[in-house]
Amino acid sequence: MTASAPRSILPPPAAQEREHSERLAALIGAELGAAGGWLSFERFMELALYAPGLGYYSAGSVKLGTGGDFVTAPEVSDLFSRCIARQCAAVLASTGGEILELGAGTGSMAGAVLSELAVLGALPQRYAILEVSADLAQRQRERLARLPAALRERLVWLDRLPASPLRGVVLANEVTDALPCRRFRRYAEGLGELGVVAHETDGMLSFIEAERVADASLVRAYREILTDLPEPPPAGYTSEICLRVDAWIASLAACLDRGVLLLCDYGLPRRHYYHPQRSAGTLRCHYRQLAHDDPYINVGLQDITAWVDFTRVANAAHAAGLELRGFATQAAFLLGCGIEEMVLQAAGSVEQARRAGEARRLIMPEEMGEAFKVMGLTRGLDIPLAGFALQDLRHLL
Repeated sequence: MTASAPRSILPPPAAQEREHSERLAALIGAELGAAGGWLSFERFMELALYAPGLGYYSAGSVKLGTGGDFVTAPEVSDLFSRCIARQCAAVLASTGGEILELGAGTGSMAGAVLSELAVLGALPQRYAILEVSADLAQRQRERLARLPAALRERLVWLDRLPASPLRGVVLANEVTDALPCRRFRRYAEGLGELGVVAHETDGMLSFIEAERVADASLVRAYREILTDLPEPPPAGYTSEICLRVDAWIASLAACLDRGVLLLCDYGLPRRHYYHPQRSAGTLRCHYRQLAHDDPYINVGLQDITAWVDFTRVANAAHAAGLELRGFATQAAFLLGCGIEEMVLQAAGSVEQARRAGEARRLIMPEEMGEAFKVMGLTRGLDIPLAGFALQDLRHLL
């Protein structure tokens, strides 16, 4: 993760971008009016990211990579995807079947995973991509069209989860953090929910934070969290709860007959997530390679995320009949899958140095190695998972 940037140094949107943002703001404003003037942050985040044709993930801006707003591990280096492919190869050798990738970004991971599996002689029957953004799906098709025909013919795009349970691997890299979440603030006398109201200045519609008393569902979820904490958070403590995780994991479990669900994301076990020192929560926005904490500006032009409570994910998986087979840092997972060997296999000293630099960014604690975690959830699979051989953090959940 990047440290938060001051709002004042964010580059201004271009005129066309401002017009796009104003259209989305008008849509959110209309829903605010219909709802009585207040929306939960969860609904605001959902509209800001996914409103058809206008939300951040539904519109046509470049989002990922050096020309976009943020860079994911597959964009840093294909070493990440090749390690994922090695884990997939071991699973597919046991289960056969296919790979389903959720939210495939630019398509870089899909291309690298398929290419590595071809080298390993372990290609899946098909590689399915479930992408909610029509714009990103088109970009994925254009990028992956450059693959050899034997790999291209295994690709298929879906607009919903498979109706029949699959055998193989389900991949979700930086997907869980984009599930809309609710925000709360704790007081000595009770719990408040943070939401959004409209604000107009000089004829321009904008949004500001507004609070109301938390409803029963949020209070219930908060009390559930308290049972895992050594002491309640202090008064004024602000954070997030993603209630959508439970249904999302249940839906993924329902489409997995036998195999593994691999989740890669930045996040923490619950006791660390809701640590007293993390008093402002984990909400972050990403705009043109800068991270900041104001979700109410550049609506529709910036990503909005929150770190993942991996304890909630593990509990949801257990309820859905999945087995928690591994939880480790990204660094440990990649080392377990042989990233060092891949670097050493690079041809020539120059290429090896370049690969070593990429690997450092993926595994060093001050880069992506510690903040990002990998969780393996299985059904009907009893083989060892190499990615979790070097580290077991399940006891922290």
